[in-house]
Amino acid sequence: MAFSATQVKALRRNLAQRHVRSRERNGRELAYIEGWHAISEANRIFGFDGWSRETIECRCVLAREQRGTFLAVYIAKVRITVKADGLTIIREGHGTGEGRAGTPGEVHDIALKAAETDATKRALVTFGRPFGLALYRHGKLARRSSSDGTRPTAADQMTAFRVPDAKVILPSPPADHPGQHEQGVIADRVKATEAPKAPGLLVAGIDKSMLTLGEPKRFRDKAHLRFVAAQPCLICGRQPSDPHHLRFAQPRALGLKVSDEFTVPLCRGHHRQVHQTGNEAAWWEDLDINALEIAKGLWQQSHPSKSSMQEPVNG
Repeated sequence: MAFSATQVKALRRNLAQRHVRSRERNGRELAYIEGWHAISEANRIFGFDGWSRETIECRCVLAREQRGTFLAVYIAKVRITVKADGLTIIREGHGTGEGRAGTPGEVHDIALKAAETDATKRALVTFGRPFGLALYRHGKLARRSSSDGTRPTAADQMTAFRVPDAKVILPSPPADHPGQHEQGVIADRVKATEAPKAPGLLVAGIDKSMLTLGEPKRFRDKAHLRFVAAQPCLICGRQPSDPHHLRFAQPRALGLKVSDEFTVPLCRGHHRQVHQTGNEAAWWEDLDINALEIAKGLWQQSHPSKSSMQEPVNG
């Protein structure tokens, strides 16, 4: 057997439910994993220098313009090469991608990258469960998400970011401002004085998140930014990447970026492109990428100890 015992164990492990996404197509609900996760799993199991991806065929099968909107559809064939114990393992996959945009160049770029990503996932899925093999059986992943056959944990089922040991504080409204009661509801907040400081996270100023009109917490962690930069670009898979802060994740603050927990990897070209767009949230939506969920997953990977998420730099 070419793979090591550790790799075989990883390839036999079931895909966690939290990594499965769903969308409707032609009246059917399809389950899938995102391209960034498939590439991240390949890096984790095979090693950053233990595998490679090559696009051996790509072709535009449809291109048209209607009322100023351009549409393009591409098909692609990708070859995955894995080095294992002196042996070379080759798998191939076909994929399709569709793009819609306001310019011909942008629409072809989006469609081509989508086709390459789809083909990459189909090639990687032949290696086993972590790449979503079970999704091709019934289109949906079984509820069991752990490798030992147990039911999924609450963390697996959780879809929204939640600070551990969350508290809900309902401050009493002043008599002359009864409507301020609703504004004062602060959920999922923990006092900074109640949590130990975690290495690598900078803390400064006063925790203003506990005020009636609280300000969002902003974490600063250089080690996490280096971890994000080590991941492949979410759009095209190129490396190295820049850690891009999702500007729509928190309210703007003068001279302050959003928290480092809301960062995703982008190559220099796509990093420049997203900064040039006027509506970043719509830009990610057009790419069918849930950037906030990806950022949350990366933060959890680099912070396995949940207590480390409790010390911010306040905006």
